[in-house]
Amino acid sequence: MKLIIELVLAVVLHPIAVIFAWINIIGRPDMDGAKKILWAVLCLLWPIGVLLYILLGDGALW
Repeated sequence: MKLIIELVLAVVLHPIAVIFAWINIIGRPDMDGAKKILWAVLCLLWPIGVLLYILLGDGALW
């Protein structure tokens, strides 16, 4: 049950976090276009590590 709650939290919260990160990235004047694109893509790929940790590494969020 706990694993299902962790996965649901990750699936629900990640899109919200990505939108906030993209808003932040767009508004940053100190980064050029290439860095902004790289960070935008990394925001999409970031949860893979968390999900692998929970599913394969016997990890837990709490």
